[in-house]
Amino acid sequence: MASTTLTAVPGEKSKSAPQMPRWVWALPPVAVLALVFLYPLALVVQQSLRPDTGGTSLQPYSDVFASEAFREALGTTVWLAVGATVGCLVLGFALALVIAFVPFPGGKAVSRFIDVFLSFPSFLITLALLFIYGTKGMANGVWTDATGAAEGPFQFLTTPWGVLLAEITYFTPFVMRPLLAAFSQIDTAQLEVASSLGAGPWRIVRRVILPEALPALAAGGSLVLVMCLNEFGIVLFTGAKGVTTLPMLVYGKAILESDYPAACVVAVVNIAISVGLYGLYRVVSRRVGA
Repeated sequence: MASTTLTAVPGEKSKSAPQMPRWVWALPPVAVLALVFLYPLALVVQQSLRPDTGGTSLQPYSDVFASEAFREALGTTVWLAVGATVGCLVLGFALALVIAFVPFPGGKAVSRFIDVFLSFPSFLITLALLFIYGTKGMANGVWTDATGAAEGPFQFLTTPWGVLLAEITYFTPFVMRPLLAAFSQIDTAQLEVASSLGAGPWRIVRRVILPEALPALAAGGSLVLVMCLNEFGIVLFTGAKGVTTLPMLVYGKAILESDYPAACVVAVVNIAISVGLYGLYRVVSRRVGA
């Protein structure tokens, strides 16, 4: 039985299925992003321009910006975010130095625990602090049992300093993680050479380690700053009634007062600050090579 062999005819182009344009593959994720994020955000902006009297107006913005509560919340939010960021940078840098360059038993386990810590919700850390330093916490309980006093001396968790401590405790690992990654890239031979030339530990940190860590510090610090600006759970769970941040003001206006235009105005301001800081971070990161 003779076999049939197919041969291509010279000059004839092979027929293939038409390829879809690349932009078609981008439509599904863009559609999901628009539905889940952009559309709700557009509704918030739209509601911020609709006062209770009806129509479209900038009056809600004028009313909110003129209120003392908004100015106090803005100031509290900024100083808490900046203070927590500075605290996280200092504490995170010191702890990352110890973990990366000071050998001790369990160092690798501590480094791995940092990755697990990043998955913890913020209110969990706040609850842990409440169990230890809260009004009815362990520290106050030991004090009252030992002295017979009516209450213990640790009452700072319901103050701005308690909120600051909780934020530093929770967000420090977000600085440590990029720092540990940066430290792992440092050639230990540089440290040995610097030490053999007579440089002390602090000089080695300042002249060798710190320059290598600057991009990681910029990345971790900017992330912490943006997250602190939008933090809600820590402020709520500490019970700091005298501490009102922008997210807490949104909650109060929307849930407690049912003033949705004002709540949306505060939310838009909070979003604008966060996006502006992120844009500034991108500019700085390009210049420092992060």
